[in-house]
Amino acid sequence: MKRCKWPKSLTFLMVIAFTLVGCKDQKESPSIPSYKAEEIGNNLLAEISANNPNSFQWLNQPETFTIQNGTLTILASKGTDFFNNPEDSSITATAPIFFRELTGDFMATALVKPDFSSQWNAVALMVYMDDDYWIKYAFENSDATGKSIVSVVTKGVSDDANGVILNDRDQIWLKMIRKGDLFAMFWSMDGDSYKMTRLTRMPETEKVKIGIEAQSPVGEPVTHEIKFFGIEQKTVEDMRKGE
Repeated sequence: MKRCKWPKSLTFLMVIAFTLVGCKDQKESPSIPSYKAEEIGNNLLAEISANNPNSFQWLNQPETFTIQNGTLTILASKGTDFFNNPEDSSITATAPIFFRELTGDFMATALVKPDFSSQWNAVALMVYMDDDYWIKYAFENSDATGKSIVSVVTKGVSDDANGVILNDRDQIWLKMIRKGDLFAMFWSMDGDSYKMTRLTRMPETEKVKIGIEAQSPVGEPVTHEIKFFGIEQKTVEDMRKGE
């Protein structure tokens, strides 16, 4: 039987075509879903305005902020941070915090989009008791890991713990859960599936401030975005699972 031979030029074109199809399939592979803030519900930022904060308050009120269409933008001035430095004992408590005071157990959730133009720029969920006892749970441009989840637990002196690296993300969901004196911290890419970063115990106290902190410790003033902030006053059964 006589076999047909493909012209070399045609064979070359077919190889190119298969290669392009393969590249196209790779680019169009499904990505991790990202839930829209309006799909999560309970966005307290959609219920307030700059003129009607509805029981929210400021600690270190920024020079400029806006609350519009369910999004809070905060201008963080240069030198704004919260950190009780374990190396030199210096204390910085200048970053703006938009908070509510709460008694009892709760679950607080935020979708944050920091401006990462300078080192240590961050937006954080923050639990504040007083100058010596507080927790900052941030999406931060760390000096060690770049864009990553960072937790700072302060009991007189702050620690500084770098978590998962997320250099391909520009926004992330953060969750803080209180159950008595226990506090658990979680993060999520999509607002649906959360992973725990940290679990810690704080001193017994009835009322705490829970809110959003925005900082720019060493860079120029920047505008950070908070696209969702919700609080549920509930008690979870399993602190490690957050449910």
